[in-house]
Order: sequence, then C-alpha cells, then structure tokens
Amino acid sequence: MANPRKWTKPRSTKPPDGRIRQSQVVSTFGPGSMLDLLDDAVLVGGLDFWRLKGSGEVVNEPRLLEIVEPLYHRNKWPLSKEAPFRKPPAGDEQSPSETCGIQVYEFPRWFVCQNPRCRALVRANSLERVNQEYRHRCAGVEPRPERCVPVRFVAACRRGHLADIDWSWWMHARTPCNAPQLKLEEGVTGDFSDLEVSCTTCNKRRRLIDMTQEEQQDRCGGERPWLGLEARERCEERQRLLVRTASNGYFAQTTSAITIPEPESLRRKIQSAWNVLQAATAETLPAFRTIPNVRAALDTASDAEVLEAITSERNRKPEEVPEIRTAEWHQFLSQPQEKPGEMPKDRTEAFWARRIARPPGLPPSLQSVVLARRLREVQAQVGFTRLEPLSKDLQGRYDLDVELAPMSLHRDWVPVTEMQGEGVLLVLEERDVHAWETSEPVRRREAVLEKAWERWKKDSKSKLPFPGVRLYMLHSLAHLLMTEVALECGYPASSIRERLYCAPHDAPTPMAGILLMTGTTGAEGTLGGLVEEGRRMGRHLGQAWENARLCSNDPVCAHHEPTGRDGRNLEGAACHGCLFVPECSCERFNQYLDRALVVPTLGHEDIAFLKAPWT
Repeated sequence: MANPRKWTKPRSTKPPDGRIRQSQVVSTFGPGSMLDLLDDAVLVGGLDFWRLKGSGEVVNEPRLLEIVEPLYHRNKWPLSKEAPFRKPPAGDEQSPSETCGIQVYEFPRWFVCQNPRCRALVRANSLERVNQEYRHRCAGVEPRPERCVPVRFVAACRRGHLADIDWSWWMHARTPCNAPQLKLEEGVTGDFSDLEVSCTTCNKRRRLIDMTQEEQQDRCGGERPWLGLEARERCEERQRLLVRTASNGYFAQTTSAITIPEPESLRRKIQSAWNVLQAATAETLPAFRTIPNVRAALDTASDAEVLEAITSERNRKPEEVPEIRTAEWHQFLSQPQEKPGEMPKDRTEAFWARRIARPPGLPPSLQSVVLARRLREVQAQVGFTRLEPLSKDLQGRYDLDVELAPMSLHRDWVPVTEMQGEGVLLVLEERDVHAWETSEPVRRREAVLEKAWERWKKDSKSKLPFPGVRLYMLHSLAHLLMTEVALECGYPASSIRERLYCAPHDAPTPMAGILLMTGTTGAEGTLGGLVEEGRRMGRHLGQAWENARLCSNDPVCAHHEPTGRDGRNLEGAACHGCLFVPECSCERFNQYLDRALVVPTLGHEDIAFLKAPWT
C-alpha cells in the first residue's frame, strides 16, 4: 500500500491520512490526480514528494525503456540510465510514519457549508478545523459551527493544468463587491442547469452553466500544484469547468511490456554500466574492463564493438530491435506444443507458455490458442492528461508531438508496477482476417470509421495514422470475450485486461491476436482460472456471439453512427449494454469499438467477421 499524506510540517510518527494500492498509484491515482480521503479531498503529489526508503525498489525491464526513453527525451525530462524504473513507496502498516509515503496537497481549497439554510461558499482559511473536519459558523442561523465539504467544481485545461476557481472574482469581475458573501444554491431538482452562485451582499446571481460557454472561459494560469505551489508555467489554453470526481479529470498515460526471454543486446549491457562507460575511449577502455560490473557487462565483446555501441549510445541513435509487441508476438507463436502434466519448473520463470490442441467448437477463422501460465508485465506511467485521453499506436507508443503533463520537475525515474499473472492468447487466421478486411462491405464501413476518426484527430491534434478496421474488430472481440470469460473463470471483469496484437497485412510481421491476462501486484502468481478457461474458448466464443447479436439498447446502439453529433467519433455500435468494460481492463479507454464488425447486428448483417454460429 502507498500512504498518501497532506503537505504538512513533518513529524516523526503519524498514521497515514489514507491508503491506496501501489498499482493504483501508477494508474487511477497517479501524480496530479484528485483523490477523496476519509476526511479530505486531496491532490496526489508529484514524484518530488514521494518519500522512498533509500533509493526505492528498482525494477529492470530494458524493453520498456525503448518506449519510455524517446518520450522523455522529446519532452526534455531527466531519465536515469542505471535505474529508470522504480516502484511507488510501500507504506509500513506496522509502524506508519511520515518518513515513507506519498505527500498530497489539500485540494480544492473552497468549501460549501452543509446547513441547507446557509450553503455558504467559503475558502478553507476562513473556516474552523474541528475533529479533522472544516466547520462554518453560519451568521444568525445556528449557534454551533456546521460541517463543510469541498466544492465539487475546479478549473482545468487540456495541457493538464489544474486550479481552484476564484469564485469571488468570477462573480464580481465586472461589478466589484466590497464584502462578498457567496452561496452555492442547487435548486429544487439538483440538475446542473439549476446550480447558481449568489452573493448576499450585492444580491448578484450567476448560473454555473455560464462557465461552460467558451466566451465565459478565462485564460489558464498554468497552475501545477502537484509539482509544488509555485510550479507555474505559461499557458494559452482556456480553462474549463471540471467536476472534481468526473472520469475525464485524469487520464493516466501508461505503457507496458511483457518480460520475454531474449538475449540482452550489447547496448543494453552498456546502459547498465553507463556511469562508467560514458567516459570510455579507446585508450581507457582496457582499464575500465578491469572493473567487476563493467567486465560482467561487456563479457566477450571486442573493444571495437564496445566503442561503436558507446558512440551510438552517446548520440542516442535508436537501437535496431524488434518493436515491443512484435517481439512478444514472435515469442508466443514460437512456443512448443503442450505435453500432458508439463508445468513451470520453479517460481523464477517469468514467462512460461504453451500452444494447446485446438479447443472444441473454435471457429475456423481462429488459428490457435496459447496458454501462458506465467506472465510478468511491467507497467509504467509516463505522464497524464485531463479532459481528453491520448491514443497509442499499434505498438503501444505515444505520439511524441503530443504534450503530456509532467509528473516531476527533478526526479529522473519513472514509477512502475510489476504484475505476475497468467493469460490466454487467441491467434486469428491471417488469411481470413485479410479477406474480411478487404471485402467491399467492410471497406465501406472502414471509410465511415476513418471519416469520424479524422474529425477526432483534428480536435485532439494527434499525428498518428488511422489504425485500420482490423484494430476495431480485434478490440471489440476482446471486450466480448472478457465479459463472457469473467462469468466463469473466477476473476471479476475488472481484473481481466486486454493486450492487442495488431499489425496490417502489408507489415513486415502482420499480427491479429488477443491476449486476455490477469495479475496482481505484490503476488507471486495466480490460481490458473483464466488459463483453464482457454481450453473452453470455443464455447465462450459461441456464447459471446449469441449475446452480442442483440444489445439491450438496440436499435439505438446498432444504428449509432460515429459521424453523428454526439461526439463519439471513435465508436460504432458500442455502449454500456454490450461492449464497454471497466476502464482499468481496456488499454484504449473504451474507444475504437464496433460490435457490428464482429457479429451481425441490426442494419449491419454483412460486415461481421464471425457471421454464423459454428459447432
């Protein structure tokens, strides 16, 4: 567990103000996120305010560095070569103290009195603190102070900046008031359109919905309180009204790699001893080889090979290695056939997978199933956004030209979590996938999806190419299977996650596969429930096909067009009744989905990849 703490004067011992899991600190509640503790609403501090024991627990995953390093260099953020990945601080449950944990900042600083006859909107420094709660003395209403809660609304911009709304200025910018006394009134229905802020001194009233109009939005001040109270920067964006607990308040931008057995390249070995080898020359290299860790890293490589690799590392020349998901795809497909009774030898094996005999009832368009009894996934958070999530390419890389909000000003490492789990890989028949995606009805549907995607691209300023209809189909099929498998495998739907292997037919390595996996941070493995369901994947696919043909929201869901006016440009026939899963299970924020591409739906019977039931 990581222990969030408010930014106060350090004391030797004090129980934490709240507890969250380490995996949540690298996703839902990462640096810059808003979090509700038992008595307070807070903002999770950046990495500069994480109190690690010593240098923290270092995690080694060189393949993940291939994705993270270019992104950090593009943003000019510091990144260590020796220990770029570290786990969040683990709280000491036996003797908690402020020497270990994560500092948090009290946010927002405006509160609303809960007395229905008062409803005063007041700053925290004007309130009393009683029994870990803020109290307000209502004028002429009650003799004792009333409880206050944090206001639900803050201001944010697309660059990730966050600030308290200056309610007094917003009310009186054009007509100053000498002694403003503000109230937040919710009306009879409680609807957002009924929310009003009033001033009892000058009797002025303003509806909160006015703040959503673009002409009423103020220029962003560039506040970044999670990096420190003075960590402002210049910003030309407009501030937007944000509900503090809304799902668009924080999008953790994460990337991950599965540990696979592969020989370590010379460049990676040099990186492990870079603090010494960065100064190596042809004259000094023989002397450096006598140092134990350098001698172990260089092994049998010649001086010429080492010097060439050092030059490439100094110039930050990209290493010619397979893309991260392509390498994993090759590793899965190269696994031998399963033998009866064969199991991993010991717990030190991070990756162990086998191909199995074709499960009964598997449709012809699915080539094979690979069961992975041991998987180690390292997930890193590289930044975050607000209001809109970023999209990754097919290899899990982010667009280097899109700006991420930083998690630190001075730290040179990236927070990661390490998950030990299991998984099932479904490999689709490439010949069938290519024939399907080049058919005329599917091409027409792809044109509609691409047109809607271009609209989204213009708004998001992304420079990534259109991912193709293959991704929409694989992603939709993965969601259908996750929902179906969760009913029988023993794990809840939120514990099963997807990993898509997708590359077009004309790529050097075309890919069409779905990995469903589960795992828990801090655990040594899982119970095998998901792997065993892989042997019944034919039955699960048949049941998913039957359930997905008709959504509870049809015909509205089936007839949804991504080019419509509702802003859902990355979804075709998809909704909470059929395809949406918990966002922690989806690597693309429940976007790039279209049920009609997998099963026949109302009005789209001719574009389904799985056209008819099979036995």
